[in-house]
Amino acid sequence: MKDRKLHVIKMSHQLFIEKGFLATSIQDILNYSGISKGTFYNYFSSKNELLMELFKSIYIKLEKERNDLLIGQSADDLDIFIQQIELQVATNRSNKLLTLFDEVVVLHDEDLKEFFHRGQLRMLRWYYQRFIDLFGEENKTYLLDCTIMFIGILHQNLKYHAFAFEGSDANLHSVVQYSVNRIVRVVEEAAESREQLFDYELIDQWMPDFRDQDPDFQKELHHAILSMKQQPLCDTPRYTELLEFIRDEMLHHPKPRRFLVESAMDTLRQNDRFSEEALDKLNLLIHSFFD
Repeated sequence: MKDRKLHVIKMSHQLFIEKGFLATSIQDILNYSGISKGTFYNYFSSKNELLMELFKSIYIKLEKERNDLLIGQSADDLDIFIQQIELQVATNRSNKLLTLFDEVVVLHDEDLKEFFHRGQLRMLRWYYQRFIDLFGEENKTYLLDCTIMFIGILHQNLKYHAFAFEGSDANLHSVVQYSVNRIVRVVEEAAESREQLFDYELIDQWMPDFRDQDPDFQKELHHAILSMKQQPLCDTPRYTELLEFIRDEMLHHPKPRRFLVESAMDTLRQNDRFSEEALDKLNLLIHSFFD
């Protein structure tokens, strides 16, 4: 069931890129993915919901790959941050996400509007947390301002670089590197002048139910699950899926269901090929999350 749903999302994505979201009908999706109308509505209530599922699947994968870059590395390493930004830009471009966003942002759909609004805030929060990693807690008073400025600098540099060089990705690293170098100076100047435009506590007011408020917890959870997936038993798809379910439920579900997470853990514990140390570490993270 899960694989079939992902297949529909993948086929729809290709259609959206080729024809455009607005020009693609549900019947086009049915024909291209080889499913019935009943099956489609079993997965999605509308084409708009399918689009939201598409964006979510891409960004869940991006978050995982972005976190992978930090494993075994120092969180204040600017080079790692640059790699994370390059990965993010490459993901947006390869999946034509900005083109899709520009096409649907004019639609008067409240659910879509709220979905993209929260997506932008989620991205802002990730940048802000990474800026705290890079520039230190002592500068957090000014870092929300600097985060917002950096997003503007980066987007405009990428936009006009693509315009000047006809969309070439050849110098993507140079654009990101240049933008990061500029914001380093901005942070230094902001801390020296002690000027502040936005109260940094606004980020919590904008997203009071945000689940990733502790980036250290997110990294620990990701690392614990990755280490278990690298054990021989995880050649079995069933256990890989259980581990991915635990991660996604805790980090991405709006109301994580404890009983489901603990049920998945009970299943993992039934097989003695996982080390007790790895199981205990993951179990401790689960209990600290819910308790």
